[in-house]
Order: sequence, then structure tokens, then C-alpha cells
Amino acid sequence: MIVLEDVSFSHRETRTRFPFRYGIASMTELPHVFVRVRLRVGEESGEGLASEGLAPKWFTKNPATTFAEDLPDLVRVLRAAADHGLAIAPRADLFTWWRELYDVQTAWARAESLPLLLAHLGTSLIERAALDAFCRIRGMSFAEALRRDVLGFRVSAIHPEVADSAADEFLGRGPTPQLMVRHTVGLGDPLTAADLEKEEPLDDGLPLALEEVIPRYGLTRFKIKLSGKLDQDLERLGVLARILPRLAPDYRATLDGNEQFGDVASFRASWEALRAEPGLRELLGPDRLVLVEQPLHRDRAMSDDVGGALRDWPERPPLIIDESDSEVGTVSRALKLGYAGSSHKNCKGVFKGLANALLLHQRRAEGAVAVQTGEDLANIGPLALLQDCAVMAVLRVADVERNGHHYFKGLSPFPRELGEAVLAACPDLYERLPDGTATLRIRSSRLDLGSVLRAPFGQPLAPRELLSLAGVTDGLPAV
Repeated sequence: MIVLEDVSFSHRETRTRFPFRYGIASMTELPHVFVRVRLRVGEESGEGLASEGLAPKWFTKNPATTFAEDLPDLVRVLRAAADHGLAIAPRADLFTWWRELYDVQTAWARAESLPLLLAHLGTSLIERAALDAFCRIRGMSFAEALRRDVLGFRVSAIHPEVADSAADEFLGRGPTPQLMVRHTVGLGDPLTAADLEKEEPLDDGLPLALEEVIPRYGLTRFKIKLSGKLDQDLERLGVLARILPRLAPDYRATLDGNEQFGDVASFRASWEALRAEPGLRELLGPDRLVLVEQPLHRDRAMSDDVGGALRDWPERPPLIIDESDSEVGTVSRALKLGYAGSSHKNCKGVFKGLANALLLHQRRAEGAVAVQTGEDLANIGPLALLQDCAVMAVLRVADVERNGHHYFKGLSPFPRELGEAVLAACPDLYERLPDGTATLRIRSSRLDLGSVLRAPFGQPLAPRELLSLAGVTDGLPAV
């Protein structure tokens, strides 16, 4: 039986290396929250840990509010999920327990008029900490727990059209031992050495302009943010169309529409104008461009008229949802509307993402175009990134958006002692910069995951050891 016995929060304030602009926000600092749980599994009890950076203006994209005004709701959904989890009676397995937490949090969020994408940040954080505790108690990795079917996972409880037996073949392949890094090119990121002349000097041993970043990490996969303003996008894409073939001849790219378009017609007009530009034909052609992510605002992206507009545009590029994937069942609906798939982010839920992977795997087997991408813009260690890698490896996504090491100087937001402990525990994933800072070890655009996959749920360090080194403040951020 599964029982959540205790939940506690702590946090640490973090700052980025440079301001990063995406969508309607520019990120310079954010609180990084840790949640520690004590879980009982049968007769045994143990602790688990999860963490998340509370990114501004992603869970709710309201231009009329500041992040300080949004933070109380972020804190509120975390507290609610903890309270709801503690109130659940003993359940037979972790999946059944999670599903009850998910349903209770959904009902609460609807009664409070809170967006489900925001509300289930709380659900997912408790879910991840419980998964960590479960795997530590059982002495097995996350991938092994799924493969041995000790979590009780049933895809049919989320997507009834997929048989539970489908998980056997999918999980039987095992996790991928490496992940390919996809680098996001933000709307304000410097692209060339000339752009750096307009920036404040940043002499911290890490690259800043894209022309420096590509050779440093051997990058070949890119995610390009769109502004929704045609003139700006034409100019910026034109520069990228010259840089990428020169520095990354085998490159592939995705575009992120950033919810900048009100309907399919406006996105289609912009897309066709971009495609008509001779200098962009290679970059936006099918041999280079993989897909376009969430071009429509979340308030419109899942409406019935979108399906009709997509059917009337058979030559459209593959489109996927991201922010619109707010609850279980939305990916199935998105496929029926004409989207090609969705993204996975741990903040949207681990069991939910696995169920979506099985649904999309089945659609591919039926001959349809069905894509699951790995996205997580500013995810950092020492914990959130590693748990994300553990899940992405099981999902076996083609490449994963990874920019935390670019926006933050490795593990420098935390005390040096924590970096040393992570270097010792994960020497394949982290390396030491000349000044001693622990940072991600990226070779030929890839991350090696041996230590992550051997750990219970991504992080080998025990919860109390990690927290003792992380320099955290007890409780959630003050609001």
C-alpha cells in the first residue's frame, strides 16, 4: 500500500548569466523550489526529493501581471498538492495514488478558477518526489521500476484507446544511454561576434553568442523562437540560415511559435511569407525543419475551428502543442484536430507524459505522423535536470531542449560543495570548468546518462545529503 506521510518545502533564489527573453517574459532570476516527501510503501518508509525552477510567465501567460503578482498562485498550487497528497487514503500502487492526487487537484483548480497547466505543476512536483522515494525504497531505477511493473502504471486509465500491454514492448527497449541536446535560440540571444559588441561583457568562461556556442558543444539540433512579427522573424531567421549550415552542416531545427498567433489563418500567412523568402527555403524545408511548436495561443489552440482550418491546409508543417497540453486527454484531442503530437516536460507530469508517449507510439505504428518532443528550457541541476533526463531516456525522444547550462553557469547558483558532490556522483554528466564550477559535460551535442540511469530517479545523492549541501531556505518563497 502507498501512503504519503510527510511533505516539506525549501527553496533557493537563483540568477541567470544574462537576461533571456522568451514570449512575453525576460528571465533574470527565479526561485528554485525543493520538495521532500516521506512515502510509505507497504511496511517500509523512505524519503524522496524533487525540484523545479518557478519560471515566470509560462504556466500563465498574462501580460497584465508581473511575476511578483503571479508567484502567489505558483506557491498556492504547490501547497494544495501537498495537502491533497497527504489526505489520500492508502492505495494499492503508486499510479493509483497519483491518479487520485491528479483528480483531486483538478477538481480543486476548477473550483478556484486556476489554469490546469499551473495547477498540475503542484501535482507533478509531488509525483516526482514520490517516484524518487518509491525507487529508493525498492532499490531500483525509474526505468527498472516501470519495466518490472511495480508502479502499477496503466496507460488505458489515461488513453482508453491504448491497450495496457502496449507498455511491455515500449518499455522493453530500455532507456537510451545518451540524450542529444537541442539548443534554444532565444529572441534576444546574440547570434554573432558583432552582436556581442552590443552586450555587456560576460567573461565567465562560457560562450554567449550562438557562433561561440555551437563549436563549444558540437551542437547540431536547434530550437528557434519566433516573435510573431514578420519583419523581425525574417531578419533573424535570415541570419540563422547563414550561420547554421556553416557551423553545423548536419543541423536540424524546430520553430517555437510562442503562442504568438491568434488563429491558424494568421500563422499560415506568416509561414507562407517566411517560406517565400529564397534565403529561408533550406532552413524551413522538410530536410531541415522538423516541426513547429505551439504557434497558437493556448486559449484558441484546441478549439473546434482549428481542426477545420488544419484540414484545409494539408501542406502545413508538422505542428505540436506544448502549453495547450494542460491535462490528461489533451494530446488525444490534439491528434484528432490535426496536430502531429506534443511535448514532454516533467512539470506537466511523468505518468501523463509516459501515457502520451504510448499513444503516439501506437499512432506511428498505424502509419500516422506522431511526434513527442523533449522540452525544458531552463532546467538545471542538481536534481530537476537529472530527473528530467531519467524520464526523457525512457521516452527515447530524438533530442531534448537543454539551455539551463547556457542561462546559468553550471551549478554556480548553489554552494561549491554541492557541485563537488555532484561531480563525484555523476562524472559522466558533469565536468569542472577551469575555475572549479561544475557544469554539464556535453560532447558532440550529447549527454551521457550512465550515472543518471543507475540512480533511483536520476540523482544518486540521497535527499538529505543533497539538501544539506544546497544552501536552501526552509519553506516556499515568501509571497
